[in-house]
Amino acid sequence: MLLDDQKRSFLRMVSHELRTPLNAVIGFAEILSCELYGPLGARQYKEYAEHIRQSGHKLLTLVNQVLEIARLEGHAVDLDLRPEPLDHALEDVLEQLRAEIRQTGVIVDIGDETALPKVMADGRGLRTILFNLLNNAVTWSPPGGQISVSATDRSGVVEITISDRGPGVDPADVPRLLRPFEQGQSALTRSTHGTGLGLPIVDALCKAMSGTLSIRSAPGQGLSATVALPSA
Repeated sequence: MLLDDQKRSFLRMVSHELRTPLNAVIGFAEILSCELYGPLGARQYKEYAEHIRQSGHKLLTLVNQVLEIARLEGHAVDLDLRPEPLDHALEDVLEQLRAEIRQTGVIVDIGDETALPKVMADGRGLRTILFNLLNNAVTWSPPGGQISVSATDRSGVVEITISDRGPGVDPADVPRLLRPFEQGQSALTRSTHGTGLGLPIVDALCKAMSGTLSIRSAPGQGLSATVALPSA
């Protein structure tokens, strides 16, 4: 118990010390890129400020993912399990990914959002699961591709499936994707940036909430991730 408390204390400290300056960098870069207090002069200044803002967001995402996997693997995470509406969680996550979705032109098909069931989950954890799976699907989808989201209540267990039409992976590679810092392509051939922490975080969070993660994929046939969580 003492060791868990020490881990929580250390992670809180690290989170604060890393996020505070990063948020300042992102915030001031956004002010500059938007020229909030007047024109900067040369066009390059605005362009460079936008690069700083984007890089800051990428670094903040990396910091958050590394801290999250450390918290989960160190059992230093506190979960508050309660009935969570899936439609609200999806709405929050899609708002976070709005810029990426618009940039890639992908279509996210949820069907009837009003019919989505509730799950017994930690609110923050559920949104982290949905964010990582949808972000992965957006990243690997071809421009203008389609992502399907569905949820079905099967005898007290809600199965949430997110499928894309990207390049897919060999089924033999799926177990490797659930290990931290692994990716679907080799470091020499992959076409996107990432830490390979998204799926391991989802897997660990599912287990922590008495759920499971399963992945189906094949080369050229996209990837389908199914999260099973207790129904509320």
